[in-house]
Amino acid sequence: MTDKVHIIGGGLAGSEAAWQLAEAGVKVRLSEMRGGADSTPAHQTDRLAELVCSNSFRSDDADHNAVGLLHAEMRALGSLIISAADVHRVPAGSALAVDREGFAAEVTARIEAHPNIELVRERIDALPASGPTIVATGPLTAMTLAQSIGAVTGTAQLAFFDAIAPIVYRDSIDMDVAWMASRWDKGDADYVNCPLDRDEYLAFHQGLLDGEKTEFREWEKDTPYFEGCMPIEVAAARGVDTLRYGPMKPVGLDDPRTGRWPYAVVQLRQDNALGTLWNMVGFQTKLKHAEQVRLFRTIPGLEKAEFARLGGLHRNTFINGPQLLDGTLRLKEVPHIRFAGQITGCEGYVESAAIGLLAGLFTVAELQGRTIAGPPLTTALGALLGHVTGGGEADSYQPMNVNFGLLPPVEGRARKADRKALYSARARAALAEWMGSFPAPGRSATLSMAE
Repeated sequence: MTDKVHIIGGGLAGSEAAWQLAEAGVKVRLSEMRGGADSTPAHQTDRLAELVCSNSFRSDDADHNAVGLLHAEMRALGSLIISAADVHRVPAGSALAVDREGFAAEVTARIEAHPNIELVRERIDALPASGPTIVATGPLTAMTLAQSIGAVTGTAQLAFFDAIAPIVYRDSIDMDVAWMASRWDKGDADYVNCPLDRDEYLAFHQGLLDGEKTEFREWEKDTPYFEGCMPIEVAAARGVDTLRYGPMKPVGLDDPRTGRWPYAVVQLRQDNALGTLWNMVGFQTKLKHAEQVRLFRTIPGLEKAEFARLGGLHRNTFINGPQLLDGTLRLKEVPHIRFAGQITGCEGYVESAAIGLLAGLFTVAELQGRTIAGPPLTTALGALLGHVTGGGEADSYQPMNVNFGLLPPVEGRARKADRKALYSARARAALAEWMGSFPAPGRSATLSMAE
């Protein structure tokens, strides 16, 4: 193969994609603006894969946690990021946490030493007009490049502020209290509706005002709210009835238990094609996570809610992956360009690197004249890929961490305590079979997750 692949961005996803390509014998030009004349407001060094926030890659329990399962799948595929994390692991119980300086130095050293990777400290201001390219510029993409992406994809498909509402597992909602309906019975019964009476609403409203909030990071402070992503507690502060005329308005929704409209209502909308995850409509919030769990479980029907994701609001550049990307992360309209990492709408260190790994594998196959299908949806890798390329609802698409709700439900009856182990066992078998169908870069085609 003589093609050189251009990767833009030397974060977790870009470094992982470069490694996968280079290990397969593909020449790579890796462009990273830090270390040249530019940096970002969030980064402190010019090292590749610098961890800006936490030093934790979260749970490493592959049998009972979706992110731990993702770790295991990435190890099986020769992940640079997980390998470097294992080398620089620090005590953190069952979590995979790292010495952040040692980790970034390790990734940088391996990339710089690889004979197939040319690391160039440069800022890229426009999408290349030709040649295989992977864009992995992360949540703080430089404005000039973001404008170029917007010109190609349509500015409406590019978000600069991440307004995240909580996601609830469907099977944790009490449907003896909640009910399915659309307002005024228009169309299908598309929403789960949780009713509140006057006292419940007033207590909930006060809880929003009193709850402990997170602060904006330094580089986010100058980014103003706009009406479409205002935190629910900010709206609540505008007046006691503001929410009843906004995201919690009850009009047109007859509670089947009373035959009347409730005083207020919380609506949840389906968030993935499988129907396992449901989004709390209009509930983007800066409440701290523990406060969210405590307060949102006071909502009738959500007393035992389990959350696949909690709410948040922060600066984050990402594209509408389900609308723009094909199943191998290529732009549908400009197929020489792939996207990888957080800019696709995945959330988290490990998820970002995982999408970079897949972008690398898909590009290798393409350059070899082969076509490989993505990992099965029953794997953590496949489920995450599915979310960013079509499984997420395009009209309300928001970044997502990997979680078991992204995987198809396990067949048959099983105790809730046993389900996660069943998800993991099924994923291990599915990934081993998938890996046997093609030679992974630098690895044997017979590699199994048991290695």
